[in-house]
Amino acid sequence: MSDLLPPDSTMGAVDSFMRRYGRVLIVLVLLIAVWGVASRVVGRKELARDTERAAIPAVLTAHGKVSDGGEDLVLPGNVQAFYEAPIYARTSGYLKFWKTDIGTPVKKGDLLAEIDSPEIDQQYAQAQADMATAAANFQLAKSTNERWQVLLATESVSKQDADQKASDAAAKKAALQSAAANLARLHELESFKRVVAPFDGVVTKRNTDIGALINAGQSAGNALFEVADTHRLRIYVSVPEAYALSIKTDMVADLTFTERPGKRYPATVTSTAQALDATSRTLQVELQIDNLEGELLPGSYASVHFNLMATTGTLRVPVNALVFRSDGMSVATVDKTHHVVLKSIAPGRDFGKEIEVRSGITAADEFVLNPPDSLLDGMEVRILPPPPAKAANKEHP
Repeated sequence: MSDLLPPDSTMGAVDSFMRRYGRVLIVLVLLIAVWGVASRVVGRKELARDTERAAIPAVLTAHGKVSDGGEDLVLPGNVQAFYEAPIYARTSGYLKFWKTDIGTPVKKGDLLAEIDSPEIDQQYAQAQADMATAAANFQLAKSTNERWQVLLATESVSKQDADQKASDAAAKKAALQSAAANLARLHELESFKRVVAPFDGVVTKRNTDIGALINAGQSAGNALFEVADTHRLRIYVSVPEAYALSIKTDMVADLTFTERPGKRYPATVTSTAQALDATSRTLQVELQIDNLEGELLPGSYASVHFNLMATTGTLRVPVNALVFRSDGMSVATVDKTHHVVLKSIAPGRDFGKEIEVRSGITAADEFVLNPPDSLLDGMEVRILPPPPAKAANKEHP
């Protein structure tokens, strides 16, 4: 134990170490404390700046497009036959037979069916007998009147009796005319037993069969046949009011059909209604197209493409740039200091994805796309860079 230092020697060494390194330790502790405080202050300032930056709405912007070419107006159209008529019975009875089924081409006057009408046959026979009786009575009254007129000339009979014979002859003549008219009426009804085609065309419907009860007259679902003339077709289109003045007679439009992709059929505007429908605010337009080959079918749906001349210098903006507020339609533009300026616009024609702007903004104005409802006039915004264009899909071998 003689080699151990005494307690006073150990304390002296410690004091010497503290005197030599104590100040350094104090300085290190102070530096660590200052660094910790400074880093927290800097972090708070950066967080505050990030919070302020995040509070500024980030938006995508675009510029309006000035149209300088034609406009392709596409509207739905209904295709109808040039002539189409339901065929009703004009006499009652039972269907004796039919000769034409659906899809059968017919000529004007061709027999479609025949009706058996025994009641009309009996009435016609009775009318013939009545006609013969009236004719015999008239001939007797006529000859009697002629004889009495001769006797009256010699004063062999009184004028009163001669006038009675003349009046009887006139009455018998009127009865004969009435019987003749009734016979003619029944003769027409007899002819209506033959149901014939009113024009050249194709039978598109047959709603009867042999032995079916036939009731004369026109009522819903009572048509025997339907005949359509499809050598030429009519296409009816409802044009919105904004384009009504652009549609002119003799202008050509293209028809497209989903069942015939890639093919266009030119049709000509033949007439317009010259008035707008008060409910839909549309103009009915009729186009016609030749269909001699029967390639197109009546009743089908067509897309009608009108190539309209555009008004030079008209400005268009996408519909997702519009802001709808209580004071009307507007566009949120961005000035040079990145602040929002709401500008009211006067809308024009609607092209679906785009709308025409008549006044309010110019092509130089930069506006916000998909503006949020919280966007206010004078609000600062942060403009995002435009998204990269989508790369074209490469074909894989």
